[in-house]
Amino acid sequence: MAAANNRLVTVFGGTGFLGRRVVRQLLQATEYSPRIASRHPERGRQLFGHDDPRLQSVEVDLRDEGSIADALDSAYGAVNAVSLYVEQGQETFHSVHVESARRLAAQAHRADVKRLIHVSGIGSDASSPSLYIRKRGEGELAVRAAFSEATLVRPAVMFGSDDAFLTTILKLLRQYPICPMFGRGLTKLQPAYVDDVAEAITRALLRTETNAITYECAGPRIYTYEELLRTVAHAAGRDPMLIPVPFAAWHVVGWVSELFPRPPITRNQVELMQIDNVASLGMPGFSELGIPPQSVEEIIPTMLRESSGRNVS
Repeated sequence: MAAANNRLVTVFGGTGFLGRRVVRQLLQATEYSPRIASRHPERGRQLFGHDDPRLQSVEVDLRDEGSIADALDSAYGAVNAVSLYVEQGQETFHSVHVESARRLAAQAHRADVKRLIHVSGIGSDASSPSLYIRKRGEGELAVRAAFSEATLVRPAVMFGSDDAFLTTILKLLRQYPICPMFGRGLTKLQPAYVDDVAEAITRALLRTETNAITYECAGPRIYTYEELLRTVAHAAGRDPMLIPVPFAAWHVVGWVSELFPRPPITRNQVELMQIDNVASLGMPGFSELGIPPQSVEEIIPTMLRESSGRNVS
């Protein structure tokens, strides 16, 4: 049970890349008692141990309303940090980002949850030709229809230890003298440090006003993809030859990769790399939440040290 006077917050997807950082932020904020809701609750106990009496870890099935209701029992707030990047069987972008998001928001409203944070993504658009971006946009609309005061948090592409973004780039740069680029490397990115996004979610929970608001959380610098590659390469002490590869060729690579159980790249990811991923002008973000976002240049040395430590061990 939650400690006395602490507000219980259920974090759906609390063992994931972003979700586990949200749980850590909640544990650092004495106002909250986090409840990890995931398909594999034992992972939550493995990640955080059993020492903190405020922490709970429960199993949830987002396809089942009763399971969601149980996970929300007595909760002051809820965070939906569940995401899907590769469709597999019944787990589709629509089922996860629209249907499950709607189901969760409706149950949160029914349970009289005071704060609901729904994590989406910069560029989410219900009219986008990209299936992933379109379903993210439809998910936002579904959440607001079920829980009108829900807070939307749209991160830019996130980076941090054990990510699937900069970690992959670092591995390629270290192993090969040549690095292929998406197209001519002109797509604009504004990467956000995942721990900053987690802190933004925690601070959004602390808001006293109850009106619906959307935060776009992006890093302090906009890069072209080529500039980002050169920035990371410089930090890693590498000087690779960057080779432009047409997006049509990448789509073929993605199609072939999807034939494997754990595809290294998908056609959906190739689509995303054709679209600029930067914050919209005038949208509230890190600054409104009092957070100075950390840059790739600030974090990459730590990622390099951690990566070297794993390689040694």
